[in-house]
Amino acid sequence: MQKTFKALEIRETEPKVFERTIVSKDIDALPEGDVLIKVSYSSLNFKDALSSIGNKGVTRNYPHTPGIDAAGYVEQSSCDKFKANDPVIVTGYDLGMNTAGGFGEYIRVPAKWVVPCPEGLSLKESMVYGTAGFTAAISVYKLINAGVRPESGEILVTGATGGVGSIAVSILGKLGYTVIAATGKADKKNMLVAIGASDIIDRKEIDDASGKPMLRSRWAGVIDTVGGNILASAIKTTHYGGAVTCCGNIADHTFSTSVYPFILRGVSLHGVDSVECDMPLRLKLWENLSSAWKAESLMDTICEVGLDQICERIDLMLKGAQAGRTILNHEL
Repeated sequence: MQKTFKALEIRETEPKVFERTIVSKDIDALPEGDVLIKVSYSSLNFKDALSSIGNKGVTRNYPHTPGIDAAGYVEQSSCDKFKANDPVIVTGYDLGMNTAGGFGEYIRVPAKWVVPCPEGLSLKESMVYGTAGFTAAISVYKLINAGVRPESGEILVTGATGGVGSIAVSILGKLGYTVIAATGKADKKNMLVAIGASDIIDRKEIDDASGKPMLRSRWAGVIDTVGGNILASAIKTTHYGGAVTCCGNIADHTFSTSVYPFILRGVSLHGVDSVECDMPLRLKLWENLSSAWKAESLMDTICEVGLDQICERIDLMLKGAQAGRTILNHEL
């Protein structure tokens, strides 16, 4: 087995000044863990972009290798559950935050973080989903569990060109829902329709500034990925008995609303966390993503890059200029 590998490393060169460099690292320097994995693919998420600029809410200590997603083959395992050459997926937990992540060619993690890659899903496809897809899957699961059905009415997806939003659109479209995709990127209409949206609207249409506690209802369900006033507006415009899921805060981490949608319309609000999701549900959702929920149309929307190109994609994400998913292929 090789002793060194390539990785993107973020260093704090001066106070609050962070530099990205591709370096050679020693496998023995990886953290303790039950399973050593040779990473084939990773994917770019907003947490990775934040880690790369020194956001201490994501990563406390530097130098550090981001990458909250990883898929590859088991190299070594001290756990009977996994053996050499098993294809596996790791998303969530502490990977890529304070534990060296998938932007390196190797990771070493606890066995309880590791999911066997299900049949029907390649390692590359698993990273087209990654944390974003897994978060979208939890959101869809929560809408279904709340009783929202395709015949219930229109489903709003906010931040629809982002990772979570685009995958949510795709899953819902495949399941027969009427999906209205909200975005500030009107030029992405064709992409959104191709992956499952019935129509798109400008995000300004769902950013209510009237101050009214409730508005005319439109949505049977909402998957909100942005937070802030858009989330508050979505709650105010959801049908009686409808459900809203919340998984992001790129617009704002706070929002203000009244109790009226909850006590007069029976609207339910569901928080979504993909990091500490329990393993039985994690396995169930990955199985769904490999079968009934599998969205082949997503493969046409990805950007696949090598390690030497990932910094360009990070910069695009930080500027809000990325649409769809970026996949890191360690073989490129």
